[in-house]
Amino acid sequence: MAQKPSIPKGTRDFSSTEVAKRNYIFSIIKSNFEKFGFQPIETPSFENSDTLMGKYGEEGDRLIFKILNSGDYLEKVSDEDLSAKNSKKITSSISEKALRYDLTVPFARYVVQHQNELEFPFKRYQIQPVWRADRPQKGRFREFFQCDADVVGSNSLWQEVEFVQLYDTIFTALGLKGVNIKINNRKILSGIAEVIGASDKLIDFTVALDKLDKIGEDGVKKEMLEKGISESAIEKVQPLFNFTGTINEKIEKLATLLAASAEGTKGVEELKFICNAINELGLQSASLDLDVTLARGLNYYTGAIYEVGAPEGVAMGSIGGGGRYDDLTGIFGLKNMSGVGISFGLDRIYLVLEELGLFPETVATTSKALFINFGEAETLFSLKAISHLRQSGIKVEMYPDKSKLDKQFKFAEKKGIQFAVLVGEEEMKQNQFKVKDLVSGEQVTVSLNELVEKLK
Repeated sequence: MAQKPSIPKGTRDFSSTEVAKRNYIFSIIKSNFEKFGFQPIETPSFENSDTLMGKYGEEGDRLIFKILNSGDYLEKVSDEDLSAKNSKKITSSISEKALRYDLTVPFARYVVQHQNELEFPFKRYQIQPVWRADRPQKGRFREFFQCDADVVGSNSLWQEVEFVQLYDTIFTALGLKGVNIKINNRKILSGIAEVIGASDKLIDFTVALDKLDKIGEDGVKKEMLEKGISESAIEKVQPLFNFTGTINEKIEKLATLLAASAEGTKGVEELKFICNAINELGLQSASLDLDVTLARGLNYYTGAIYEVGAPEGVAMGSIGGGGRYDDLTGIFGLKNMSGVGISFGLDRIYLVLEELGLFPETVATTSKALFINFGEAETLFSLKAISHLRQSGIKVEMYPDKSKLDKQFKFAEKKGIQFAVLVGEEEMKQNQFKVKDLVSGEQVTVSLNELVEKLK
């Protein structure tokens, strides 16, 4: 007996309805990216391993899917490494390519390779799938789409301001009102690490702090202790766990806390600029909040960082995030090329829109009408009308076989087709069409022009 086929955990098949809904989200994101001046690019689904490895921190590196070399992939592995089970050396010998983990590092590679062809500041958007060897759970997949927008070649904080507006514009257009755009600055985190005497543990500090909403205060403290951050340092950071007030109040508290750190003070000033500008410009439906525990675990962020939460009452992780990276292209040899970017989590946004019932009823791929098949002559007559309807931009189809009426009606019902068009001998003589609304049961006879108007 043949084994039942399956797909890998963390991946999904999509029905035509799901694809239509996903395309609805894509179209809104894409159109607004372009309104803000971003241009599309695409990069390969896999990169050279050395392009990706070492760019996301230890945790990120572990989640990169490696691709085995073709042919005898063990040929380059020494007996010594095999015997010692040296996984790092073995991996580098048997895998020279890897699936992309995100779109930002491939974008940095793209900028360096094509720097002589680009006009800076360069604004690009990219909507493509990425892969992570993560543990699958609700809203977290191993294969998923990212929708990124980035600007490279400008240090201006107005870019950060525009990204807050872009988030607000897109989520408003999707009908997803009440999202919370959280903002912080990696310079502030560096300043905090400095004033508590843990500068040498900055990465461990930020990675642990970033997990506050997942593992709680006790979990964060435990992880910091395990990473070698002293109890006295953790005690000094205690105020961050209950950091309340308005944005302005929080900024003032940070200014006091970080007065002794030049780096931290710079981060506070940058945050103040962005928040003051947004306060002046206003937002349509989103809210902006300062979250000092927001760290975003990726090593390349150096300035402002963002994370977007779903509206209150929806249990979902972040639906967007990003930040400033001062020298990401430097890892590929192009120095002093600052960039900033954000990403939209398509799959989580889909789940949120579904949960809140925010997809328009018009988002569907199904036909508006099904022409019932009564035989060859009737089908030929119907197909002429079908061609005219399609040229008018209306989705219609012909049932391919002369089957029982009940079977054809059930087909239309299961596909969610609202109208059935019946053409028999009498309709052909009169050059008319009998239209039945399969929802209300109403039936009318119309001309071709009237049929176009009815189905539009």
